[in-house]
Amino acid sequence: MDLLTVNKAIYNKIVQLDKACKNLAILADKKAETVSVYEKEMATTIIRLKNGVMFVIDGEEIINPQTTITEKIAKGICWKMRQEADLAESMYKNQIVVIDVCKAQLNGWQSINKYLSEVLK
Repeated sequence: MDLLTVNKAIYNKIVQLDKACKNLAILADKKAETVSVYEKEMATTIIRLKNGVMFVIDGEEIINPQTTITEKIAKGICWKMRQEADLAESMYKNQIVVIDVCKAQLNGWQSINKYLSEVLK
């Protein structure tokens, strides 16, 4: 292993970190958007259920449910949006892990670089 190879690896990690950080901002926006859409849809679904609008879940008609179970039913109606919100959150958290791994790898390459620089003096 030579200094040029190590320096190239360091540069590549820096580029990778830069891209990952930019992607993190995009994923944060996506996370915020999907959570907002889910929360809004839950609110409107609960209002519709309370106002007597009928919904059908797996062939079962739901109209005027008891107040105590309205929120649970609304969650069942809005399940797909919740799934999208959870996925967006997972992708955001995963990107943070990717950044941490990349930083650790960069640190390792920098240590190798320091060692080789000392040896080659």
